[in-house]
Amino acid sequence: MMHYRRFGRTELQMPVFSCGGMRYQQDWKDTEFDNILSENQKRLVGCIERSLAVGVNHIETARGYGSSEVQLGQILPQYDREKLIVQTKVAPAEAADFLKTFETSMDRLKLDHIDLLSFHGINNRNLLDLTLRKGGALEVGRQLQKEGRVRFLGFSTHGACDVITEAIETGEFDYVNLHWYWINQVNWPAIEAATRHDMGVFIISPNDKGGKLYEPSEKLRELCEPYSPMIFNDLFCLLRPQVHTLSLGVAKPEDFDEHLKALELWHDAEKIVAEVGDRLENELRRQLGFDWFARWQEGLPAWEDVPGEVNVWEILRLWNYAKALDMVEFGKMRYNLLGNADHWFPGKNAAELDVAAISRSVKDSPFAERIPGVLAEAHELLWDKPVERLSKSD
Repeated sequence: MMHYRRFGRTELQMPVFSCGGMRYQQDWKDTEFDNILSENQKRLVGCIERSLAVGVNHIETARGYGSSEVQLGQILPQYDREKLIVQTKVAPAEAADFLKTFETSMDRLKLDHIDLLSFHGINNRNLLDLTLRKGGALEVGRQLQKEGRVRFLGFSTHGACDVITEAIETGEFDYVNLHWYWINQVNWPAIEAATRHDMGVFIISPNDKGGKLYEPSEKLRELCEPYSPMIFNDLFCLLRPQVHTLSLGVAKPEDFDEHLKALELWHDAEKIVAEVGDRLENELRRQLGFDWFARWQEGLPAWEDVPGEVNVWEILRLWNYAKALDMVEFGKMRYNLLGNADHWFPGKNAAELDVAAISRSVKDSPFAERIPGVLAEAHELLWDKPVERLSKSD
């Protein structure tokens, strides 16, 4: 049976799993419905029908998710609108452009209102300022609320924790979509800030960015037994009452099944998370060393402050999991985005490593002498070929 949580001050009863709409669509390019193949539309319809059948009534998409909105527009109007929680996302822009893009979303979705509108990708202070400025996108959002076309306003972000927290502390937003899961817990202070402001908290991509858990490494799978890494991560996140929903990003109806197993194990969630978490952390300590495991994040500069804009923190994080838990394919997926994903995944990889300059920039780290070598090893292990993000606005 589905579990529900109060989504902050929106007072919406949010299912703990959301049907994220960036994996079941036909195409990452925007297109008209006439170009959608029948088998692809059938797959999306199957995902929505399965979602609603298991109690996941939060359908989440974005203007930047290619054909997702136009495909959803063929099925969502068939359902009782009062039983759906529909969310789409529009990137920050000048007011006229923001409104025009919103209108396109509504035309695609064929709905007269949406429950949740996100300013999509407040990833740095410039984009936050663009949203908040007088006569800007936020004012458009407020007008849409007055017209009854939008119920609540929030934002999605891949930004640094301090930027996310700054946006939260403005008090202007009802909810936040952000990253937080077992392999990346750095945004917890932002979640605490959201809790103080009684905001809804939506976790982005715990299956994909949370470790490519639909294709886990054999070692990760074995360490999580008798549970799957996906079940462990679901329970880890949902044990925190400050977290309200996890986006599943399903590609087919069967993708709900493993997550439903997590709910069946809810009565043992604390025990499962403690036992599996201990095994995983012990392996990290054993492979990386106790001191490195405990202190690798200390004294690391932001990517903007590193010569060549090398994203030292992110590269070391990916190396840790690749080295200790054989999460190489996940590491490659993320590492090869560096330098190719703009503000969605900022900084660059370690291809052009200036050892002396890097050493100076990490001088406050207890591992200053070791880090250049680790960065070089990470590049050798994870570099494959540069890739572009599927969406320019996820």
